[in-house]
This record gives sequence, structure tokens and C-alpha cells, in this order.
Amino acid sequence: MSLLDAPAYDPTADNRKRNIIIAAIATIFLLIVLAFTGYVSGHGWLFTNLGAEHKINRFFVALEAKDYATAYGIYNNDPAWQQHPQQYSGYPLQRFTEDWTTFSPIKAPITQHHVDKSISDGSGALGTGVIVAVRVNGDNKVFMYVNKTDGTITWPAPHMFEY
Repeated sequence: MSLLDAPAYDPTADNRKRNIIIAAIATIFLLIVLAFTGYVSGHGWLFTNLGAEHKINRFFVALEAKDYATAYGIYNNDPAWQQHPQQYSGYPLQRFTEDWTTFSPIKAPITQHHVDKSISDGSGALGTGVIVAVRVNGDNKVFMYVNKTDGTITWPAPHMFEY
């Protein structure tokens, strides 16, 4: 085979290669934008804290509705807690209800809330937990901690942050 017998040029392979390179660059750019947007907006790198924020939102919605049994299940990450209440004898529903009504640092019943921001906390690349800042009844800031390993909620959070 000589140079004069070379096969005809087929632009399909070159077009495919160009399209793959463009798609890879666009994907990397989009990933970088999403990572920084999530961080800057207060929802964690690549919006990794949204699950914890939604859990805290459901928790406060239950408290606003005065559905303390549901809130207690969310707090312990066990919606079927009523089938085995002896597991939670160290912090029973009655004490939980008192903590969020009578002895609450928020001096009025919870009527509104807004999840403001969250940060990862603990060791590792994305932390072992998430601290979620919630504004309750307009001006009270509450910091809740969601444990990533078992999904339970702790209040107060081990740390607070400024925002």
C-alpha cells in the first residue's frame, strides 16, 4: 500500500472525538460551578447538605403542627419508634415534648421557621455530621446537628457559626 492508495478521509471519527472532548470539558466546568455554587449558597460542596436540611425542615414542620410523635421519630431517625419505645427510655417522648415546649429556649410555641444555612462538621472530606442553622419564629437562631452515620438529630449542635 502506497501513499497514493490511502483510504478516503472520513470526518465521522474526527467529529466524534471533538464532541467527546467538548462534552468532557463542559461536564468538568459544570461540576466546578455546582461545587462552588453549593458551597457559596450555604448548602455544602455539590449541595451535599441538602438531605440534612430537608430532615431538619420536616422536623420543624412537625413541631409547628404540634405533632410531637412525628418530630420525635425524625429526631431519632426512627419513624416506627412507637413499636419499640423501650429503646428510647433514656430520652422518652414526654421529655422531648417538654424540651420543645415548656423548657424550650424559644419562649413561644414554634409557629414558623426557615432553614438558613448548613455546614459540614467533623473529620473526613465531607465531615461526620451537618450543622444546620434555622431561624425560628422570625429572629431566634437554632443550630441543629444531623449525624451522617445514623441520621439522628442532636440539639444543641456542638458548634455554632456566624452567617
